[in-house]
Amino acid sequence: MKKKNIIDDQIDGSRIIKVFLDDETRPFSEFRPPVKFVLDTTKIPDGKHKLKIVAKSSNNVEGVKEIPFEVRNGPEIVVVGLKPGELVDNQVAITLNAYGSERKDEFVVTGSETPKGIPAWVWALMIAFIGFALFYFIMYSTPEFYRSFF
Repeated sequence: MKKKNIIDDQIDGSRIIKVFLDDETRPFSEFRPPVKFVLDTTKIPDGKHKLKIVAKSSNNVEGVKEIPFEVRNGPEIVVVGLKPGELVDNQVAITLNAYGSERKDEFVVTGSETPKGIPAWVWALMIAFIGFALFYFIMYSTPEFYRSFF
């Protein structure tokens, strides 16, 4: 019975999980499986990152998993009027908006919405609705439909 526990401890001692951020050569954390941990993104700069998890089994076989993610702890920045890689000429009207709140107990309404134009499909739907209303009004606006019941 005692030998089995020593063997189990040796097997568990060789299993390890290393967690790397981006292309770092040193892991920022090492664990014995299974583990739950909290990734504090407030210490990571905003932008695209990659979490690389390297796990070693009891017979020293390595497994690697990479998870791309994006950090945005700062305010949300919205640009209207210029898209990435867009070809522009002359003057370009650009609307910039940045909103975000570090305080979770209150919400700042001013600037939390970015003004955008009305989409073309909404205009088409409104024109169709108004056209149908006019058609209905013209077809059924004869005097015989307006006779009094009294």
